[in-house]
Amino acid sequence: MALKATIYKAELSIADMDRNYYGTHLLTLARHPSETDERMMVRVLAFAIHASDTLTFTKGMFDVEEPDLWQKDLTDAIELWIEIGQPEERRILKGAGRAEHVYVYSYSTASPIWWKGIANKVDRAKNLTVVNLASEATAALEKMAQRNMQLQCTIQDGQIWLTDGNETVQVDRETWKSER
Repeated sequence: MALKATIYKAELSIADMDRNYYGTHLLTLARHPSETDERMMVRVLAFAIHASDTLTFTKGMFDVEEPDLWQKDLTDAIELWIEIGQPEERRILKGAGRAEHVYVYSYSTASPIWWKGIANKVDRAKNLTVVNLASEATAALEKMAQRNMQLQCTIQDGQIWLTDGNETVQVDRETWKSER
C-alpha cells in the first residue's frame, strides 16, 4: 500500500516592497512522504518570493513532468517554472525549454558541490536563475512547519523575513546564475 501525502494548510501574508505586492494566500500543501519539513517550507518561501494569483503548487514530487511550482497564463503557456532542491540537469533544461522563466532554489550544505557539477551543463539555459538559500535559515524554517500555519513574509531591499508570530527567520540568498 502506497503512503499518502500529509496535508498542511498555511495562511501566508506577504508584504513584498520590492515588487509592490501585498496579499494573503490560503495555501494547501500536500507533503509527499519522502519530503522533509525543510523542503516543504522552502516551497512556501519560493511561493512568497514569486507570489501571484496564478502561481500554484503542482504535483511536484508525485509527477516528474511538473516542477514544484508554476505559473501559467490564460493560454496555458508556462510563464514561471520553479524547482526546489538539487534537480538533475535534464529536468532544469526541460523547464528552460517549456517556460519563459526558470528558477531553482537550492538550500542544502551540499548545494555548492551539486552546482559545481551541473553549472557548465545548464549554462546554455538563458532563462534560468539559480539561487542558493542559506542552509541555516532553511533549517530554522523547518521548525515553523505545522499542520496549520499562519505565516507572514516581508521582502524589502532584497532581504526576506518569514515569521510565524513566535520566531522570525531572515533568509539570506545568493544568486549563482541569473537570466541573460
